[in-house]
Amino acid sequence: MPDMLSVCFFLTDADSGDFSCALHYNNSENILKGANTMENINQMILDAFQFRSACKKYDPSRTVSDEDFATIMEAARLSPSSFGFEPWKFLVLQDPEIKKKLWDLAWGAQNSFNGASHFVILLARKKVDLIYSADYINYIMQDVQKMMPEAMEPRKKRVENFQKEDFKLLEGERAIFDWACKQTYIALGNMLTVAGFLRVDSCPIEGFNRAGVEEVLAEAGVLDREHFGVSVMVSFGYRAEAPHRPKTRRAAEDVIQWI
Repeated sequence: MPDMLSVCFFLTDADSGDFSCALHYNNSENILKGANTMENINQMILDAFQFRSACKKYDPSRTVSDEDFATIMEAARLSPSSFGFEPWKFLVLQDPEIKKKLWDLAWGAQNSFNGASHFVILLARKKVDLIYSADYINYIMQDVQKMMPEAMEPRKKRVENFQKEDFKLLEGERAIFDWACKQTYIALGNMLTVAGFLRVDSCPIEGFNRAGVEEVLAEAGVLDREHFGVSVMVSFGYRAEAPHRPKTRRAAEDVIQWI
């Protein structure tokens, strides 16, 4: 594990909804001080991405420490979201009975259920909470973002125009839910990256029947289907074996275009 205290990647301007990128890096022994500090940081970032792969087989004898898992979850909590609305909730699944009921429904999670240290289900909010006039939006602006009343109305107008005209999010129930799901993937990406820095293995999971999973979670009393739906899942732990093949990606010139 790199000798570090904290890593923070993505920041957001809550007023504009714009995303920006920043790195905050603390080292307990100050080994990064010196002329080649940025070179070292750049390489450590790339090393973390090279290390990360979708873990297909976990070692059930190893457990992610409370400190490391708390850091991964804090990265999720601090992740950016459009307008700073935080349209998510993170369920840390520990109940073996729920896992048993999800086995056939979450076919992509079966390897994780068999050995991962931690398993997280990311929920996304639905239209009832995210439409510009929703009580939840008022709560975020007033109680979380601490906006003054005179600033809230023009901001709501901006959100209304964004939802109605810019992104056409109000044309059905699914559009605004999918918009929320996209934002949970920002949190997911940060969780995976921070886990890579900590040399914790991970596996993002989309292999599940959404309706069936939601029914199980609702019956267990951990999902309010009026307000939330399941977006994606992710597991964390330690690999039982090395990846079967090296990481493959397209060349930079094939995916990056300067205009």
